Amino acid sequence: MSHYQVLIIGAGSAGLSVAAQLCNKPNAPEVAIIDPSSKHYYQPIWTLVGAGVFDKSVSERDQADFIPHNAAWIKDHVESFDPDNNSVQLKGGDKISYDFLVVAAGIQIDWDKIPGLKESVGKPGTGVVSNYSYDTVDSTWAAIQNTKSGNAIFTHPSTPIKCGGAPIKICFLASDYWRKNGRSKKVNVNFVKAGGGIFAVPKYAKTLTKVANRYGIERTWLTDLVELRPDKKEAIFEHTQTGEKTTMEYSMIHVTPPMSAPDFIKNSPLAASTGWVEVNKLTTQHVRYDNVFALGDCSNLPTSKTGAAIRKQAPTTVANVMAAIDGKNLPKHYNGYTSCPLVTGYGSLILAEFDYDKNPMESFPFDQSEERYSMYALKAYGLPKMYWHGMLKGREF
Repeated sequence: MSHYQVLIIGAGSAGLSVAAQLCNKPNAPEVAIIDPSSKHYYQPIWTLVGAGVFDKSVSERDQADFIPHNAAWIKDHVESFDPDNNSVQLKGGDKISYDFLVVAAGIQIDWDKIPGLKESVGKPGTGVVSNYSYDTVDSTWAAIQNTKSGNAIFTHPSTPIKCGGAPIKICFLASDYWRKNGRSKKVNVNFVKAGGGIFAVPKYAKTLTKVANRYGIERTWLTDLVELRPDKKEAIFEHTQTGEKTTMEYSMIHVTPPMSAPDFIKNSPLAASTGWVEVNKLTTQHVRYDNVFALGDCSNLPTSKTGAAIRKQAPTTVANVMAAIDGKNLPKHYNGYTSCPLVTGYGSLILAEFDYDKNPMESFPFDQSEERYSMYALKAYGLPKMYWHGMLKGREF
């Protein structure tokens, strides 16, 4: 059985950020990363790929280029956790033990939870598209271009999702495209969300409401997609409070699928009742196992599941892991900071930044709730470079 001082589960944004920062320390611990994926994706750019701004190839890199040179890479899936014995079981049969465990396994997309979705999404002629997969993201742009009339529906499920602003962003971009191409009176746009409003932070919700009004987008709240009938181009929705079901016809439907913690976490001693890894929201340390930490999408940290949140969570986790290795008190706290770059059209964006209490935590000396090209350029051109060359290399901003 192999043993490592720090074992990291997942080589996504969170896992690689923590690994790189740990490995950059002068007194770097012995680190291993478990992840089977040979490719790494910059997923925040998929909104702009789905809107035809970029080809999806810009989002893909070889995973090997971002594994720290002084970290071991174990290309396998985790089968189960045994935190009482400080070990994990791999699907390939090996067992790995650790002194400290960092769980950064991301989020599970449950395509099969909506009947009719898995077999139709991204398939030509179905009108069913989604930006939430590298394999389907380019189908969104094709559908936007091909939709000349009828109903265009954009959904947002009742579950937590990665990048909570993504469903409304593609809705805005599609609406902007149809407006610029003279189709706004022929295409009826409906944003259907299981939540009760357009955004959780009032300052930014005010602007987003104005944008939706400008495009003439109909908004339907407290309503969840529960079934697709792609042969008839019908979507079945259910009201989250009354249970009443309604049927909507569509020419195209962009589906944000339901999501959850990965099954191997849900079924483990590390999980809270919600399925996410149960950690202290300030320190990212597990509430029952002192030598276990978790961050990013798989954790139950009560903030938006975004790369920007990880950018602040990772330094907290690294500082606290290093302190725990030395037997010291955990020195660093995470305040829930997250950021949602909310694209409102081609060339315009509002940069929402806020903490656990939904208080704005803005980085720039101007009102970030106003639409700006500069913030759009930051998302489209600046943040990807910061991600590939900074965050994944362990540099803090």
